[in-house]
Amino acid sequence: MTQHKESLFFSFYKKLILEHPLASLIFVFILTLLAASQLPKFRLDASGESLTLENDKSIDYYRQVNEKYGSDDFLIITWQPKQGLISDQSINGLKKLTAELQDIETVSHVNSILNVPLLGNVTLDTDALGEEIPTLTSPSTDRKEALKEFSTSPIYKNLLVGEDGDTSAIQINFRRDEKYFSLLDARDALRAKAKSEQLSSTEKEELSQLEKQFDAYSKQASERTSAIIADVRAIMQDYRDIATMHLGGISMITNDMLTFIQHDITVFGVGILLFIMLALFVFFGKIRWVLLPLTSCVITVIMLAGLLSFLDWRITVISSNFPAILLIVILALNVHLAVYYRDYISANPDSEQELRISTTLKTMFWPCFYTALTTIVAFISLLISGIRPVIDFGWIMTIGIVLGFITTFIIFPSFIQLLKKDSHTSGSSITYKITNWIYSFTVNYKALIFVVTVGIIGFSAYGITQLKVENRFIDYFKPSTEIYQGMTVIDKKLGGTTPLDIIIDKGHEASLVADDEFEDEFGDEFDSGIYDPGYWFTGARLKQVERIHDFIDSLGVTGKVQSIATYAKVLEQMNGGDYPDELTMSLVHQKTPEDVRSVLMSPYLSEEGDQVRINIRVQETNHDLKRADLINTINDYIVKEEGIVQERVHFTGMLVLYNNMLESLFDSQIKTIGAVYLAILLMFVVLFRSMVLAVLATIPNALSAALVLGIMGWAGIPMDMMTITIAAIVIGIAVDNSIHYVHRFKAEFAKDHDYLATMKRCHGSIGKAIYYTGVTIIFGFAILALSEFIPSIYFGLLTGLAMAVALFLNLTLLPLLLITTKPLKS
Repeated sequence: MTQHKESLFFSFYKKLILEHPLASLIFVFILTLLAASQLPKFRLDASGESLTLENDKSIDYYRQVNEKYGSDDFLIITWQPKQGLISDQSINGLKKLTAELQDIETVSHVNSILNVPLLGNVTLDTDALGEEIPTLTSPSTDRKEALKEFSTSPIYKNLLVGEDGDTSAIQINFRRDEKYFSLLDARDALRAKAKSEQLSSTEKEELSQLEKQFDAYSKQASERTSAIIADVRAIMQDYRDIATMHLGGISMITNDMLTFIQHDITVFGVGILLFIMLALFVFFGKIRWVLLPLTSCVITVIMLAGLLSFLDWRITVISSNFPAILLIVILALNVHLAVYYRDYISANPDSEQELRISTTLKTMFWPCFYTALTTIVAFISLLISGIRPVIDFGWIMTIGIVLGFITTFIIFPSFIQLLKKDSHTSGSSITYKITNWIYSFTVNYKALIFVVTVGIIGFSAYGITQLKVENRFIDYFKPSTEIYQGMTVIDKKLGGTTPLDIIIDKGHEASLVADDEFEDEFGDEFDSGIYDPGYWFTGARLKQVERIHDFIDSLGVTGKVQSIATYAKVLEQMNGGDYPDELTMSLVHQKTPEDVRSVLMSPYLSEEGDQVRINIRVQETNHDLKRADLINTINDYIVKEEGIVQERVHFTGMLVLYNNMLESLFDSQIKTIGAVYLAILLMFVVLFRSMVLAVLATIPNALSAALVLGIMGWAGIPMDMMTITIAAIVIGIAVDNSIHYVHRFKAEFAKDHDYLATMKRCHGSIGKAIYYTGVTIIFGFAILALSEFIPSIYFGLLTGLAMAVALFLNLTLLPLLLITTKPLKS
């Protein structure tokens, strides 16, 4: 930008803002009140699909499977009665509990040991198949025999009842929300069409209406789910004197994550605000320098939160950190302005207020503009992650930084003009002494700093090669949380937590069986005409499914495996240990009672019999769990050992969707860091008009980002939705200090062309601002360690550590590189 354009811009800024300080502040406060009025609409979201990739095609297939075979969105209550599962107290309590649960809104049915069919004493003949199958509550049922069947049957063992016979599961199933999915399907169909062709004006209007309707209804559905879970917990509370209980299930986990979000927003917002107030008072020692930066920070957060509320923009686990991070970023802008202003009035104590403000703004506007811009670039880079919560986080922070920059350059000068003239003496503060000591250390220990730098490079390079994306979902939560405790009980005693489905389509072989064969065997028992039990319901193919079933069951990380092979095993037991012949199998397919069919056939065999579903519950607590390896191992066995062509085999379920997201993380991380570094490098070339200066300025920040990734690799901390953002954020925020230091270095160097003297003056001036902002950022992020959400703890501690390294390198390595390479011309 030319000097003439700069003058025009500043003249406009002066007339609009500087000449009307009170009006400017009133305008900002009015906007803040309007934004605050929207806060009651502030919306949180922790849906299961927020853990998946944006535009993952597997989601559509996942929804189709759920519609066909039943949703995996159910709640599980673990039931460990104090007097034993079959005691009168347990049975009576369980009856009352399930009756109360059944009355909850949208509950379709509740499965427990009370209502599932007992097949242990049923023989495989036409009379038995036609009779009513007994349950635990049937008058003729022997409870001890029933418990034995529950704990040993291939149907119920480690699913409904643990092998030890002391723990049972109560499964609460919900009616499918047809309105939700009809709106979702209609919206997604138009979105997909819009990507391939131009929508008509009518279709555009329809899409806009559908998006509004879906957002509104999904909010209602989310609130309804929260209310249902609260009702379930309230009901459970009345039975805790009878049994030990834990609540589990995907909807419960995602709902509880909302509580963590609310906790994090409250704790981090209040905690960081208190820390900022304390830090500012310690740094500056005057109330005005506490209130002024604090006002800019708080107003920015309120404005952004109000805007998000007005736009009905959902806040997820990832973006819930936006208040804390935004407070830190905007604080840094204010601190740099305050430090320069105070240094200027120290050097020019008799200067007029207008000159002080105008000089500060003219000098600091472009460095602050570029620091804001580079931080925006860091967050914009998150848009390529492909993960919806991460993308949203990038947009939210981008909007917030723009708001914060504008707000700061309105509030800071207006606020000062309405206060009395301030005085300040530089060179006597403890911070000045610290930065001066850092200057002496850097000059006297050049070799040590370079050795440490090489060490950081080596340490980081090896650590990055050890990075992994595989993690256990249970590791997101502390052992004290119900999520952790429930997962542990379900994994160890009730067959595992995370669902994985395998769908196998039919081949091209015929599967029809002529009716006259059945007429000879069963006479009038069979309907007239040809009866086709389907492709899979034959002895040979059920045996094949059984082999696949048993192979999956033998894997260490799988819990309960369910398929049509489970029914085949039961039929074998009912047939005296012999596998039924083809005719009997076809008879069973037709004559199976509905209550048995709903448990053993419908969830695992399509109505036409041309597709089978194998349902696996994976143990999230197992330290050997590697999702991608598990999927590949099972797939290789089905394709290579069983000879089923790949096109017939499909993997789906939340495990697959979550694994797809994890698989994209490493590639996304490399793209993100590369995009951030390249964009910042180009901006530095424009800002400093020197490729050498641009490269030197990026080195400390690139090293700090690499170090945090290296530490993650060495420590075995997996990459996830939270930690994927660390490197980009570190570069984006830490680079602000590089900009300010190099910008000031160039200005100071022009005075005497002495590199060492310039470095000393920079440490005594801009060095203080870098120190202030660095310390605030480090401890600000460290407050995230108070979270109940483990990824947030990692995020806070690792980012704080990286910022500490960046602070050290920007005050040691960066000036050392400048005085060593001497890139500025005398």
